[in-house]
Amino acid sequence: MYKTVQKITSMSRLAKQFSMLLVDSISLVSILYISFIIRMGVWHLPDNNLLWIVIGSPVLALPIFLRFGLYQSVIRYIGFKALWSVGQAVTLYSILWGLIMLMLDIDGTPRSIILINWMLSILVIGGSRILARWLLTSDRFSNDRDKVNVIIYGAGAAGRQLSNALQQSDDYKHVAYVDDNSLIHGHNINGVPVIPFKKLSLVIKKDSVSEIFLALPSISRRKRNKIIEILNPLPILVKSLPSLSELAQGKVSIEDLQKVSIKDLLGRNPVKPNEKLLKLKITNKVVLVTGAGGSIGSELCRQIIFLKPKKLILFEITEFFLYQVDRELNEIGALDIEIIPVLGSVRNRVRFQAILEHFSVQTVYHSAAYKHVPLVEYNNSEGVLNNIFGTLIAAEVSIASKVETFVLISTDKAVRPTNTMGATKRVSELILQALSLENHSTCFTMVRFGNVLDSSGSVIPLFKSQIKHGGPVTVTDPNMVRFFMTIDEAVELVLQASSMSEGGDVFVLDMGEPVRIYDLAVRMIQLSGLHVLDKNNLDGDIEIIYSGLRPGEKLYEELLVNGNAIKTDNSRIMRAEEAMLDWSTLKLLLDELEEASEKLDNVKIRNILIKIVPEFIPQSHIVDFLN
Repeated sequence: MYKTVQKITSMSRLAKQFSMLLVDSISLVSILYISFIIRMGVWHLPDNNLLWIVIGSPVLALPIFLRFGLYQSVIRYIGFKALWSVGQAVTLYSILWGLIMLMLDIDGTPRSIILINWMLSILVIGGSRILARWLLTSDRFSNDRDKVNVIIYGAGAAGRQLSNALQQSDDYKHVAYVDDNSLIHGHNINGVPVIPFKKLSLVIKKDSVSEIFLALPSISRRKRNKIIEILNPLPILVKSLPSLSELAQGKVSIEDLQKVSIKDLLGRNPVKPNEKLLKLKITNKVVLVTGAGGSIGSELCRQIIFLKPKKLILFEITEFFLYQVDRELNEIGALDIEIIPVLGSVRNRVRFQAILEHFSVQTVYHSAAYKHVPLVEYNNSEGVLNNIFGTLIAAEVSIASKVETFVLISTDKAVRPTNTMGATKRVSELILQALSLENHSTCFTMVRFGNVLDSSGSVIPLFKSQIKHGGPVTVTDPNMVRFFMTIDEAVELVLQASSMSEGGDVFVLDMGEPVRIYDLAVRMIQLSGLHVLDKNNLDGDIEIIYSGLRPGEKLYEELLVNGNAIKTDNSRIMRAEEAMLDWSTLKLLLDELEEASEKLDNVKIRNILIKIVPEFIPQSHIVDFLN
């Protein structure tokens, strides 16, 4: 029977519709014949004109059935609306058939045949579809041996809808609901029991459950986090449905399920963006993104493209990264926006100015930078030349080319820096702050935020790779904490902040509560369906080891130099109030710094950086490869 059901489900849509038409045609003729037998009590075929009325009934009925969409519904998902359509179609057909029979006035034909025909047609045509759905979805005719037993957390609308979807799946078998509502504990929903959380471990063991699906799309990220915390010790993989906004179509499928994302553990929900602010510096403008192939740069491009700029210029030094982001954006299609991929470095003054002027660029998002702390520490001069003087060149060229808005992507590592990378980003901020006071038309803005989840070179992809290869997971220090934000939210806030600027503003993004890196590692191991191997659990899967702080690293990050910030209209964006240098003073120091960098004089580089950024307290001695 299972193989038969499989064959039916694998038929083409057209073949299924033709089969239904054939079955209905045979059924309609048979129903009329049976109607006469029931009424007349005689086992014989109708004759003469009456015979043609019986045989020709499908000719009358099938166009009506087609009009009411009886062959458009997917049988496995048929519901009340589809059955209501069956009732309407059958009723209309029965009335018309009865009128024809009355008009022909055939002797010996009782009028009650009309009613009997209608009742039997409702029963057979509607019942055949209910029976077909039962046959196609019933566990009796499915091969359960290879199915994964799952539990759904949440017996609400989303949970029930997901359960219906699981019934059609060849991969999953739904064995139970878990719900916090005690009123429904012990009840069945479509044959599936609802259990309290205290019985979860027992059911997992008894039914060999390996996955649990969170069907709680309307709860806050904080509540979801608490539930995940409770589920973490259990030997199951946790998956989640998307949020309500992502389920706006009202259709839940197995494909909508996803592993619980690490972003769910941030414990806060994103703030809905201000559409007006998003569009102000982008829509109908020529926009250029430096470092367009990087994690932040590419996400900037993805969001910018949907805000409909006049042109989007992708400026990237790495050919492969440029190829990737250009291909991805062009695959979006149907946006009718010119995307221009340009190879180049912001340190090439002549080329960068030529590009700005040739394309009449109006808005620049400057995300090109060396950001990996230890690597910049080992390559001091290159970090300075790229991060500081690349920014200086880009800013000066933007002024000369009359760019309207220049936005620097900065970092929390610029606040009281302990490493060269952080110091270079703070100097970049000071450059733009000083230039903003000069006489020109370009509006300079800086946006400072912490770590973004899953950015290249960050801890998240490192942990993922280590877990994938069986560990160990390396954590530098058990007390290290970092601010984290999802990359899409960070970019969204950057775009809004750039529209708020009055010139020389340093905007700081609210990163929420800091996350302990050790806790992050534990969560990621658990969300992978594995357990931490330590002295308390010798049967665990992945060990966490401490590697020690790397050059330039500190245990915690900050977002403000002096702790002062002004609120804006967006609760996640603050305007920092910080000291700055005038351009004439800063320019003299920059000239010295550039000379030292070109001469690879790392001692002098560090000393000048400390002069420019007095709060720069190096965490380690100079470790440059050429020192």
